[in-house]
Amino acid sequence: MQKQNKIKSAFFAAFPNTIPILAGFLFLGIAYGIYMNRSGFNFLYPMFMSFIIFAGSVEFATVSWLLGSFDPINIFFLTLMINARHLFYGLSMLEKYNIPGLKKYYLIYGMCDESFSINATVTIPEGVDKGWFMFFVTLLNQFYWVAGATLGGIFGSFIPFDAKGIEFVMTALFVVIFLENWLKEKNHIASIIGLTVSFICLIIFKGTNFIIPSMLIILAAPTLLRGRFGQ
Repeated sequence: MQKQNKIKSAFFAAFPNTIPILAGFLFLGIAYGIYMNRSGFNFLYPMFMSFIIFAGSVEFATVSWLLGSFDPINIFFLTLMINARHLFYGLSMLEKYNIPGLKKYYLIYGMCDESFSINATVTIPEGVDKGWFMFFVTLLNQFYWVAGATLGGIFGSFIPFDAKGIEFVMTALFVVIFLENWLKEKNHIASIIGLTVSFICLIIFKGTNFIIPSMLIILAAPTLLRGRFGQ
């Protein structure tokens, strides 16, 4: 009984913190499900991909990879580069996720940008179990994404509008994230380097081939310009 109360209190403490994610993930998930449906995949694909992969940008990219030629090496490095930031998230959460039981393995598996932001910064109410709180934050966020993707996959074919270009929703999300980060920066050296490097690599390597070299250079930039970003 005491354990049940502990789990229940953690759930109700975690849920309000995930409400903003609920709105965003449902919308993006539905857009992703519709995109998959209009690309010729039934709802099982977005449902299981959103559950197993649980990385929105990679899931959107996976649609074109499934429809394109078989290129596992390029896809592996693209996936690594797109989600390389999670390596740094993981390092910063080593202490927080060092909790007993199997929960920590799910926390590692289910960590996304939004779950990281909540679990890394929120003040957990006194008396609420930290492990269960972070578990429910992660679980709820994944549930929102899977539910949205599944709904989009199921009802995508019944929605009477031209879905051409709906994949741009993920691009729009990254633009908004970039603009928010720009407004918060003390200086814009990192952002300018990212834009400049990406533009130059796009000219040199063309098409989607520019992503890997541009990401490698961008990752190397903080080492070469150590101390300049925080000034």
